Amino acid sequence: MIYLQLFIVFFRVGLFAFGGAYSFIPLMEKEVVERYGWMERDEFLEVSGITTVFPGAISVKYATYVGYKKGGVFGALAANTGNFLPPAILIMALIPLYMKYRHSSALSGSMEMVRIAVFAMIIAAAFKLIGIESLAVPKTVLFAVLFGILFFLSGIHPAFIIIFAGILGVLI
Repeated sequence: MIYLQLFIVFFRVGLFAFGGAYSFIPLMEKEVVERYGWMERDEFLEVSGITTVFPGAISVKYATYVGYKKGGVFGALAANTGNFLPPAILIMALIPLYMKYRHSSALSGSMEMVRIAVFAMIIAAAFKLIGIESLAVPKTVLFAVLFGILFFLSGIHPAFIIIFAGILGVLI
């Protein structure tokens, strides 16, 4: 039963996780914390931090963590299969339609609104990840601005910024 639940939860998340990256975190939290209680909110936030340390897609790392926690290796496989299938199926099914209608103003408008919604969800997830109360801590704001400047203006590869942040965290 747990394998089917893991598959369904991650299938649902994979189906509605538009924009990738952090856009799916509110969906994931709703499912694994609020709906199924597979994690407490604190653990969920810890896993968010852990997932940034390892390479690869964040949704795969969450699926692997939750799946393994709830059902071992087969749980991780069930969760990842559910996570992978929706975008793969949708992309294969919709490519012909996209190619035919990609210059349509209705499709362009729809995609623009989805991008705006995804942007808002990523910003909301970022605030949840860091904790809105930590924005009152000058050190947090200083480093967030520093890392933002490095990312946007320096041309430094994001991986090096992440490594630098980790080293800086150890030193401080």
